[in-house]
Amino acid sequence: MFIPIDQPFDLESTLHSGQAFRWRWDGGWHHGVVFSNVVRLRQAEGGLELSCEPDDEAALWPLLEDYLGLDVDLARVYSALGVDSRLRDAIARYHGMRVLRQDPWECLVSFICSSASNIPRITRNIESICQAYGRPVGTGTAMRHAFPTPDRLSRAGEAPLRALGLGYRGAYIAETAGAVAGGAIDLMSLREEPYEQALETLTDLAGVGDKVANCVLLFSLDKLEAFPVDVWVDRVLREWYLDGEAEPVARPKMRPWAQAHFGAYAGYANHYLFHDRRLRGKGLGTG
Repeated sequence: MFIPIDQPFDLESTLHSGQAFRWRWDGGWHHGVVFSNVVRLRQAEGGLELSCEPDDEAALWPLLEDYLGLDVDLARVYSALGVDSRLRDAIARYHGMRVLRQDPWECLVSFICSSASNIPRITRNIESICQAYGRPVGTGTAMRHAFPTPDRLSRAGEAPLRALGLGYRGAYIAETAGAVAGGAIDLMSLREEPYEQALETLTDLAGVGDKVANCVLLFSLDKLEAFPVDVWVDRVLREWYLDGEAEPVARPKMRPWAQAHFGAYAGYANHYLFHDRRLRGKGLGTG
């Protein structure tokens, strides 16, 4: 199925910039698992080519359009952020990269796995979790596994999750899965909550500090003012923005500084800076 797109969109940068971990290259296509479907996407002149199973492409596309953040007016975002020359350069290099609107539960577990890790390891961790506890979707060589439910991971427990190579993160995921499965938190409802209230709710969960919470708020809960500070963002802020400060700025103070500096689209600024700095200096983890 071909879907015309008449706005800036860079599919490769959007899917492979460290905000989601289940997309892989497959013969020129981006191959992922979204909404319990095996999805294949390829950018073409004037739009996207889409195939999926088991659902019909026409039925799945409205969900994918939302997932890909195609309703966000990038011209407005770029206008707001373009006064910053360094950020303007990153926007030019990855013009059309969008912030995804992922399933909050999958996003939460993914970024709990990101603690003191890196993108290849996070990707392996998430795939291991899905293969062990997720429902098979697709057929033949295209078969993958859906992301497991909170109840399934809660019942799995800490020790089996640790055995998948998650280390101490296994305990956090098991405890947080129990909280979500038991109704202590409704992740989807946080899309309607103010940023600060949603941040407070998330940081009450096991394994969720300020960075992880801001990743979840930005990449799944429509909080475009969220600003996660990992090792790459820490580095780029110190190199480009805070080098004139009389005293070194501690990491906990970086987020509020950046939100005041970049404004309502601080999250977009964050992701362009993160992706640009990471590709210019691979070798460190995600922090």
